[in-house]
Amino acid sequence: MPQLTKILIANRGEIACRIQHTAQALGYRTVAVYSDADAQALHVQMADEAINIGPAPVNQSYLNIEAILDAAKKTGADAIHPGYGFLSENPDFAKACLNAGLTFIGPSPEAIELMGSKRLSKLAMLNAGVPCIAGYQGDQQDHATLQQEADRIGYPLMIKASAGGGGRGMRLVHDSSQLLDQLRTARSEAMNAFGSDELILEQALIDPRHVEIQLFGDSHGNLIYLGERDCSIQRRHQKIIEEAPCPIMTPELRQAMGEAALKAGRAVNYVGAGTVEFLLDRNGRFYFLEMNTRLQVEHPVTEMITGLDLVAWQLQIASGQPLPLQQADVSLSGHAMEVRLYAEDPAQGFVPQTGEVLRWEPAPGVRTDHGLLEGGKISPFYDAMQAKIIAHGATREEARRKLLRAVQDTVLLGVTTNQQLLADLLQHRDFIDGDFSTGFIAEHFSEISPRSPSNEQLSLAAALFYQHSADQHPQGLAGWRNNASAPWTYRLEVNGEIHHVSAEPLPLTTDGRHATVVLDGIRRRIPYNLNGDKLWLPGISVLNRTQQVANRQADAGSGVVKAPMDGAIVDVRVSAGDSVTKGQLLLVLEAMKMEHPLKAGMDGVVAAVQVVSGDQVRNRQVLLEIE
Repeated sequence: MPQLTKILIANRGEIACRIQHTAQALGYRTVAVYSDADAQALHVQMADEAINIGPAPVNQSYLNIEAILDAAKKTGADAIHPGYGFLSENPDFAKACLNAGLTFIGPSPEAIELMGSKRLSKLAMLNAGVPCIAGYQGDQQDHATLQQEADRIGYPLMIKASAGGGGRGMRLVHDSSQLLDQLRTARSEAMNAFGSDELILEQALIDPRHVEIQLFGDSHGNLIYLGERDCSIQRRHQKIIEEAPCPIMTPELRQAMGEAALKAGRAVNYVGAGTVEFLLDRNGRFYFLEMNTRLQVEHPVTEMITGLDLVAWQLQIASGQPLPLQQADVSLSGHAMEVRLYAEDPAQGFVPQTGEVLRWEPAPGVRTDHGLLEGGKISPFYDAMQAKIIAHGATREEARRKLLRAVQDTVLLGVTTNQQLLADLLQHRDFIDGDFSTGFIAEHFSEISPRSPSNEQLSLAAALFYQHSADQHPQGLAGWRNNASAPWTYRLEVNGEIHHVSAEPLPLTTDGRHATVVLDGIRRRIPYNLNGDKLWLPGISVLNRTQQVANRQADAGSGVVKAPMDGAIVDVRVSAGDSVTKGQLLLVLEAMKMEHPLKAGMDGVVAAVQVVSGDQVRNRQVLLEIE
């Protein structure tokens, strides 16, 4: 039986912090690894020891197996927990840990290798009698074969990276004319993300639910499931809201899905935490999607309804202990819901965002798993998810209501997030009724426009700019009273639009972090951050353009193509002198593990290309110009 004393966590961010909470509570020492970009990160500060493993790019740090093993050797760690993402489903990493005499807190390398391939795992599930979607999972990967198989399967169909996850290397194809372009993009994204460009094709189910079963196995041959999670609310094939149990689950369906998941686990002699994911159609038929051989991002909702600590279970099983419960002992209580707080702009196609965390205040009364610190940087090198907010209630409605309040009360200023979208989703009538599928966001939120600031927000912004402009008003708040005349008219920019606002005398007090203001007779306390001419309020950022000449040239309809975020150019499709049409693909930018196509905003001729493939670029940097 392995004796664990010191655990190195081969990950970063919220999951590294989450694992440390349990490991330290159980008496284990913890070691954090970090890249140059994460030197001051929360997971580093929490750990007993921390060690630098390389530069910011993941292939030089968090995907660097030798650097991580060397860190374990230097610190005397005897076990490695991979978390999720990065190397968590890399069989070579698991083998390397075992060969180095380290306990890998996860399943066997053989199970990881088989289930990490969508192609091979689907073949194994078919042999095990697990229901699967019709498709192509062969080893002939040339485009001619894939084109032939796609025509056989029929459209719409899904292209999936065999080694993939998190929506990367995944494309929905509606007709044959789109296939080759989508195959090339999927291959490129898969190779960049996973080091493999192997693909599978599957018939696309229209508007299914995404329901997964939490498995746990031990080294003594025991295997159980801990209920299910509904993960249907997704954008770009990435989960955004998860809940347990599934709102439409019946005891009979739960047992059938659970037994199918057990078949999948037994087929690979599964040990540790794993999740078998299914697509569930409206007729109650379910189909194997994939198996994740690791802890899931959404594991907290299972913890909430079972009262169990799944990380503690992982550590016990890795120590050689048997499962603490048998299947008959598993009970579910109440309902839990989780949202993922992403640094992204939903109004710009969910483009990831970078910046400094100026204010961070998790909402009270709920669980928030995060790795954020005020003053920390959200960089372009890692996933856009910053935190998970989780609520539990006796009923689904109670959990939803608590979660909605928590989402609205969470404060993250300094970077654009999906916070308002999360609140809108939680308040949508169909979501409240539990009537949704994986197509929910595409159906109800296909056009997400930047939210216009309210008059109250603009009035507060003007008042805050006025109050903080000591150079313009050397006597500070002298004359700041209810019957004073308006002292200044401000030109405020929000989402590229200029608003002319008079700084009306408002009853206003501030402490530098929160403004207490009376608007329409109602007293409110509102978080903010003001630095020079830029103000952050919940949901919006405001630029003070009062002293500047308006720039009337908008990028969107002009010939200037700028980087929408920090990232790396991975493909340049045009050269100077080329004729292009509006909507034509010009460049591909990779950031936060996703590829982002940049297209022409007008017809014209390429006047200049200022980047080449491989260049690192900054947000708003000019990349290309069209005349």
